[in-house]
Amino acid sequence: MHFGPRAVFAIIWAAWVVSWIAASLWSARTQKRATISSGLTYRMLTLIGAALMTPWAARRLGAAPLWNVGYAGAYLLAAATLAGLAFTWWARIHLGRLWSGTITRKENHHIIDSGPYALVRHPIYTGLIAALVFSAIAEATPTALGGAALLTLGFWVKARGEERFLSAELGAETYAAYRRRVPMLLPFRWRR
Repeated sequence: MHFGPRAVFAIIWAAWVVSWIAASLWSARTQKRATISSGLTYRMLTLIGAALMTPWAARRLGAAPLWNVGYAGAYLLAAATLAGLAFTWWARIHLGRLWSGTITRKENHHIIDSGPYALVRHPIYTGLIAALVFSAIAEATPTALGGAALLTLGFWVKARGEERFLSAELGAETYAAYRRRVPMLLPFRWRR
């Protein structure tokens, strides 16, 4: 059986979403949650970005592809997308029961600074952003590219909110020391 590139991307993303939702049952009890209003900006950005990433948005808005990556390029981008999503799973497994889909403090919460968390402070977002960018490049529509940009901005906003929350909950100096050692989303530091 042969799957075209669009079907391969759909299978990759559907498998990731289903497995991610199923794994949400494996989480420690929440002790404190950030306010709903503190997350409105990132929620709106990610909702609109996700909607724009769909091929239906491009069809509905009449957005034609800006380039054609070809079959080889599409399959290479699908492999890169899969690698980004595998990175999210490495981070999720490494985080264990401390994972949450929202900004929370879990029972026995502490800073994880090993595995993917030694490379970046938010490896799940790093993997998702990479996977979304690769998918948007393959889709090549202005809507998909705009959606990936909004999702990236949404994850950055959420990461900043998580950092403020965790700094207050786990100790400002403790979290500041982690921030000084490990970059936020890109596994290297910008030099000035």
